[in-house]
Amino acid sequence: MRQAVLAATVDLLTSQGLAATTVASVARAAGVHETSVYRRWKTRENLIFDALATRTEQALPAPDTGAVRDDLCELFTALTRFFATPAGAALLLLGTVREAGALEEGRRAYWQARLERAETLVRRGIDRGELAADTDPHLVVEAITGPLLARVLLTGEPLEEALAPRLVDLVLDGSRA
Repeated sequence: MRQAVLAATVDLLTSQGLAATTVASVARAAGVHETSVYRRWKTRENLIFDALATRTEQALPAPDTGAVRDDLCELFTALTRFFATPAGAALLLLGTVREAGALEEGRRAYWQARLERAETLVRRGIDRGELAADTDPHLVVEAITGPLLARVLLTGEPLEEALAPRLVDLVLDGSRA
């Protein structure tokens, strides 16, 4: 049931948008009773962000190659591929919607978890001595993520796969031990 509901949620979000993604519409699309959805997720917002997190984690596994550069290149190349899909682009836009209340809380928690996951890769590089001990993992991840988001959300420039490794190298050159 969980997989069917989350898949239906992502499908509705990407095809019809946030406003059309109600618990009732998700339940109908998934072929489950609406009360089953409420029993498991309690709120529409919980459902939406569980669906976003699940789809993102499926598309973006956390690499552990033994080298910080390779880990970051793998992660951010996968991210550029994901953003190039209709689902990835739609989910990114939904993840940036700012509204009051539970949706805003969920959005912040969603992005914090995604950033922390990437920061773990940087911390491993620090622990292995690949990066300077005073490297700020959050800043490194933001410095790589920012240009990708700017292209997708602001300029509409294409996200070619070579961009991610170039950004990783640019940022890591200033963080090397």
